[in-house]
Amino acid sequence: LSSRTSAAEKEMGGAEQREKQYRAHQGFGDHCGGVTGAHTYFYADEAKCDQHMETFLHCIDASSGSSEDGFSAIKLTALARPQFLVRFSEVLVKWRKFFHQMATEQGQAGWAVLDTKLEVEKLQEALANLGIVSKAESQQWFMGENLGTSGTVDLLDWNSLFDSRTKLSRPLLIPNRKTGRLEPLLSRFSEEEELQMKRVLQRMDVLAKRAMEKGVRLMVDAEQSYFQPAISRLTVETQRRFNRSQPIIYNTYQCYLKEAYNNVTGDMELSRREGWHFGTKLVRGAYMEQERERAAQMGYEDPINPNYEKTNEMYHRCLDYILEEIKHSQKASVMVASHNEDTVKFTLRRMMELGIHPSDKKVCFGQLLGMCDQITFPLGQAGFPVYKYVPYGPVNEVLPYLSRRAQENRGFMQRANRERDLLWKEVKRRLLTGNLFS
Repeated sequence: LSSRTSAAEKEMGGAEQREKQYRAHQGFGDHCGGVTGAHTYFYADEAKCDQHMETFLHCIDASSGSSEDGFSAIKLTALARPQFLVRFSEVLVKWRKFFHQMATEQGQAGWAVLDTKLEVEKLQEALANLGIVSKAESQQWFMGENLGTSGTVDLLDWNSLFDSRTKLSRPLLIPNRKTGRLEPLLSRFSEEEELQMKRVLQRMDVLAKRAMEKGVRLMVDAEQSYFQPAISRLTVETQRRFNRSQPIIYNTYQCYLKEAYNNVTGDMELSRREGWHFGTKLVRGAYMEQERERAAQMGYEDPINPNYEKTNEMYHRCLDYILEEIKHSQKASVMVASHNEDTVKFTLRRMMELGIHPSDKKVCFGQLLGMCDQITFPLGQAGFPVYKYVPYGPVNEVLPYLSRRAQENRGFMQRANRERDLLWKEVKRRLLTGNLFS
């Protein structure tokens, strides 16, 4: 639990100023609790993070040696102190909420993310009226970043502005929507915490370079919502560097999150503007029970879609958006990581309608080793790139992981019965045709 709270916050008493979603909570100190589909890591020290990096390097090497165009999956909670990821996530979310607050004041409440554009003149007036920064100072913001030349600023411009503003020695103050008071967007990092930020970026850099050297694509797994904004942001920064000529780094989007479509469309628009390849893995999500219980106990909005049907709709909506991009630009790639037959059929139908051929290798499929072979094998036989996600490690660690995956896939036994029925049907067909062993 102590690895979730920064030294600077302990000194300044800043932990209580946080939004509820990003506060440490005794009942959720073990972030494995209620997690049904993923392995989780505990922070011991920076040396342990370096050991995890070495393990991931061996995994990249193994993937390279076993298949062409292989994948290797990593988790950023294995490479960083949770406190850094939690704090960075909170800052990113606060900055984005501030943008939407300004948009609401300009009459754009509820607009789609990419359609929301702040008028620079009105924005400067609002910033001055709030006492955040004078009009002359904010003018320097936009001039220095070459933003607002069209007279408007969208969320991507706003995010790039955040990168430079947070580097200032003077803390950036933004209004607390509930109290109406100005509060620092980012309380100070200690020297050790600044080093931790550099170290996690260095570790990602080492892994990305090895993946590129070995011809392996690197998938950064998604995690709990209070880590995820930072994980996604760090992944996008790595994509900007390494996905220039081909998709080496894949970001993961959890479609059970209400924000999934906004996250996908925003990151894809950034890739279009900057000209790099958008690589993504789409999943439904593995932390639902824990996320809902934590939100209820701590009194913040549940980040998860209300039901499975809404999650399916979100998955197909995000997937369709990516497939359209593949058709039009060829600078996007997606792994459909799903055990759901309807989702696989939806993907195949849309690929056919859009003229995306399996040999393009822009769309691939993934299932967990030992699950849903009745999906994996026919896809492979039909020429689609299809992968088995292979858990590895000591038996006492891997078996609980697999049992959680079985729990997550509650329809697993139904699919196992279906697989048995298909096998029995094939046996009978061969008996009747006299080709039992051919």
